Amino acid sequence: MAYNKQFGESRSNLSVNSDAAETGRAVVGPSVRFARSRSGHYVSSSRDDLDSELGNAHMYTVHIPPTPDNQTMDPSISQRVEEQYVSNSMFTGGFNSNTRSHLMDKVIDTETNHPQMAGTKGSSCAIPGCDAKVMSDERGQDLLPCECDFKICRDCFVDAVKISGGICPGCKEPYKNTDLSDLSVSNGQQRLPGPADGGSKMERRLSLMKSTNHSALMRSQTNDFENNGTFQTHGTYGYGNAFWTKDGEDGDGDGMEPRDLMSKPWRPLTRKLKIPAAILSPYRLLILIRVVVLALFLAWRIKHQNQDAIWLWGMSVVCELWFAFSWLLDQLPKLCPINRATDLQVLKEKFETPTPNNPTGKSDLPGLDVFVSTADPEKEPPLVTANTILSILAAEYPVEKLSCYVSDDGGALLTFEAMAEAASFANIWVPFCRKHAIEPRNPESYFSLKRDPYKNKVKSDFVKDRRRVKREYDEFKVRTNSLPDSIRRRSDAYHAREEIKAMKMQRQNRDDELLEPVKIPKATWMADGTHWPGTWLTPASDHSKGDHAGIIQVMLKPPSDEPLHGVSEGFLDLTDVDIRLPLLVYVSREKRPGYDHNKKAGAMNALVRASAIMSNGAFILNLDCDHYIYNSEAMREGMCFMMDRGGDRLCYVQFPQRFEGIDPSDRYANHNTVFFDVNMRALDGLMGPVYVGTGCLFRRIALYGLDPPRSKDHTPGCCSCCFPRRHKKTHIPEENRALRMGDYDDEEMKLYLVPKKFGNSSFLIESIPIAEFQGRPLADHPSVKNGRPPGALTIPRELLDASTVAEAIAVISCWYEDKTEWGSRIGWIYGSVTEDVVTGYRMHNRGWKSVYCVTKRDAFRGSAPINLTDRLHQVLRWATGSVEIFFSRNNALLASPRMKILQRIAYLNVGIYPFTSIFLIVYCFLPALSLFSGQFIVQTLNVTFLVYLLIISITLCLLALLEIKWSGISLEEWWRNEQFWLIGGTSAHLAAVLQGLLKVVAGVEISFTLTTKSGGDDVDDEFADLYMVKWTSLMIPPITIMMVNLIAIAVGFSRTIYSVIPQWSKLIGGVFFSFWVLAHLYPFAKGLMGRRGRTPTIVYVWSGLVAITISLLWVAINPPAGTTDIGGSFSFP
Repeated sequence: MAYNKQFGESRSNLSVNSDAAETGRAVVGPSVRFARSRSGHYVSSSRDDLDSELGNAHMYTVHIPPTPDNQTMDPSISQRVEEQYVSNSMFTGGFNSNTRSHLMDKVIDTETNHPQMAGTKGSSCAIPGCDAKVMSDERGQDLLPCECDFKICRDCFVDAVKISGGICPGCKEPYKNTDLSDLSVSNGQQRLPGPADGGSKMERRLSLMKSTNHSALMRSQTNDFENNGTFQTHGTYGYGNAFWTKDGEDGDGDGMEPRDLMSKPWRPLTRKLKIPAAILSPYRLLILIRVVVLALFLAWRIKHQNQDAIWLWGMSVVCELWFAFSWLLDQLPKLCPINRATDLQVLKEKFETPTPNNPTGKSDLPGLDVFVSTADPEKEPPLVTANTILSILAAEYPVEKLSCYVSDDGGALLTFEAMAEAASFANIWVPFCRKHAIEPRNPESYFSLKRDPYKNKVKSDFVKDRRRVKREYDEFKVRTNSLPDSIRRRSDAYHAREEIKAMKMQRQNRDDELLEPVKIPKATWMADGTHWPGTWLTPASDHSKGDHAGIIQVMLKPPSDEPLHGVSEGFLDLTDVDIRLPLLVYVSREKRPGYDHNKKAGAMNALVRASAIMSNGAFILNLDCDHYIYNSEAMREGMCFMMDRGGDRLCYVQFPQRFEGIDPSDRYANHNTVFFDVNMRALDGLMGPVYVGTGCLFRRIALYGLDPPRSKDHTPGCCSCCFPRRHKKTHIPEENRALRMGDYDDEEMKLYLVPKKFGNSSFLIESIPIAEFQGRPLADHPSVKNGRPPGALTIPRELLDASTVAEAIAVISCWYEDKTEWGSRIGWIYGSVTEDVVTGYRMHNRGWKSVYCVTKRDAFRGSAPINLTDRLHQVLRWATGSVEIFFSRNNALLASPRMKILQRIAYLNVGIYPFTSIFLIVYCFLPALSLFSGQFIVQTLNVTFLVYLLIISITLCLLALLEIKWSGISLEEWWRNEQFWLIGGTSAHLAAVLQGLLKVVAGVEISFTLTTKSGGDDVDDEFADLYMVKWTSLMIPPITIMMVNLIAIAVGFSRTIYSVIPQWSKLIGGVFFSFWVLAHLYPFAKGLMGRRGRTPTIVYVWSGLVAITISLLWVAINPPAGTTDIGGSFSFP
């Protein structure tokens, strides 16, 4: 590829990469030749039908991995030095520009002391005239290639190998611990990875994981062995073998027999906890009763018209019909609620306990990439993002399998340096959490806990450690909060220096001429004294929010494969604590004018591609910058579902959203418990919950638009329960089914179409089968289909090299998605402000299932806007996205037959619910119109109407009580949800419908701003935002409804009291419904009052105008007795 070639030419002084080095050195042990055929199958050259299958296929060799009888050397010094170089370099590039690497002397002003962190200081190079630093290992000790311990930096080492013939400049003896001398380097260019004699890095890694031939654990239910491996070998030993055999035997010798493995009882990782029949059966019965009563009531209403006010009757009947339809859409998916539980002990025993297939007990869990997205450091404070990152780095998941990627869509240096500060503080915080089992592992939340921090702590040095870490965290907060001023002062100082230099140059060139003022762009400078390649504080060309290069910085390089215990030196005794930190990468995708960058969805897709190149975790956890890990075991709980039997058909595991900083009364239903604890649990009994944007554990290949395994065996259709379909049985290898593209009916992934779907990155395409294989459940029982052998994922992670990061830069460029299916069928889906719901819908539409994981201790916690205006704008964004879904091809009415009927109804309700606002607003005005006109929606309040009304109300209350019973929410939470349903329905939902119609009809694009995460002006009150009143036009409809109903009640009482023949029944009916409306709007009215007289003047102005207008209209419509003119003498009847 062009950009790879340019990058290779621009870094001629780099060492030969790990692929070339690994291919060039001698490997002890057998090797097997493989080829990739034109049909895309990987086959062994030992097959009898090789000639007919391969044709002109490309041949390559895969080496058998280390075994007890075949021990290879550790990674060479050159490879580790290469990785150290990569982790200390910032990579930039993009459209029409070469990919460049800039070696960072330091990333922050303060000194970094963790050996994994970028910019870590080391010893100075001993070569005269060289001021570079010697690379270091995991403990920060110098990497010295010669036994004489001559200190030499990376570049000088490469020169010594290439130019001086591998002679050490210190002792003048040849280097013994390098393989560079065996490689041919021509013209100073480094050979980049690609199709080579040894195969690409991805292909070799997949062969290592699948190097098993006769695995008893891959046996099918018929006890016949089936070939589930893409690669086949005839080697006995290797990573992933299910059992050991003697030399020369074909898997039936001594050692662990297949029958021993199959005789073990199956131990599930998860189990369903069904709702008790004593609760669920009455619940379903009440739903049926209410449906019947509603049908009878509506039929009665249509037959019995109010001839005195036919207009009032007509409006009320239309609204009631829609409310019944809307309630039915919301209630039907709740017929099958379930709960689930996980068993973390079984997960540990299966994946992290020594077994014959994993003698060392090394973790066999798949890789996990965590995505954190942020866009604006002014609205999303860097300290909040930093705390989220720290909670991820300290999570209880194998360090070598965990990676964290931070997407900075604003390209701000402030976010970059705040992330670097977090990486530096993690050197203290993460070991402290591991040593003392700290919960939660967000330092801000932990040190703000109001409960006793010393409870259940048994180590004597905990108090001392906590004090020291608290002091370090306070200093970290001060440094992070002062970063904006530090960056500004630093940039001003460097800019002044540049201006002085320019003026001196100008004077030297023009002695006697009149000097013009020197104009130099005011750049933003990094800590190492170079220009920041992202967005500058003073925007300039190539350095603004919508116009900057792509940036990747490895903040914390990949950890070593083996645990690294600390020492007792320093202020923390870390003797038995693993001090390694997970991989941490800063990513800012390229942005250029004229490109649609698709907001958050585009940023997430860029992370998907970059992470596939660099770490390729089989699973992806995405979090908002203000959602941190509250339960350090949450990742393991989610992995229980993915690794359980049938887990390969799960596209994602959704966790509930829990929030902090909400006022105790939850005035605006910010906790949203009815949705997260009722609706989502109910959907879990169908095909699974919807994706809600954060706190979701994805299967990577599900994001790639691939079908689930055995998809043609699981196509239920809408009426599958009554008319099951018959499918032709096909004998297709399981891995081909798993990688089947959803566009075609044949069983193969058409490789020649893959670049058109995924782009032209061969690295990315080759990573797909690896991600699929790593995400398979453990094949430890014959009932597990499409499994992988135990021990297959215990191989070390590939070392990072510069060409890998350069490829990652290429895939985050602004042009990469052109003429591909990213955003349309692959990754996060574009075209909606609620890209999360659409993305989940597409997965369910392809036949995937999802799971709802409610943990005993909240998995994640975040912040939510408690201010009324911010809350309304948040609801407006959600509702607008739903309207967009309704008018798009993602409408559930167009769903595929693979989606169950109740799941389809649930998604249909997602797109329809904002339209309820039209009928809701009309219905909220009906009581006032009834009181003004002296009529009611029915002719008279007869017994039949009251009985129907009573039954409907009682059944609604009983359903609510039963939902409270099986979901665990409180009655107050249910009532708050009902109140805000009316508040949002009469304000934000109506605006969303109007905006959605404008977009569909007139093509008017909708833009939203980020919700501010900062607090209010009152620093002493954590709920200061609750009392802030910020005017928005969304408040006009609810204010109008309140004023109209209040005036109508007064008018109705006046007329009835002074009437000759009082119509008390009509008054009671109108007043009852008016109070129903006002009771729901009470939190809104309370929010308008603010606190201590802070209500904006505009509220009083609007209220007065509405009251005067309604009064004048009433006088005009029904003038006082004895006059027909407005303003005449007024007297009560």
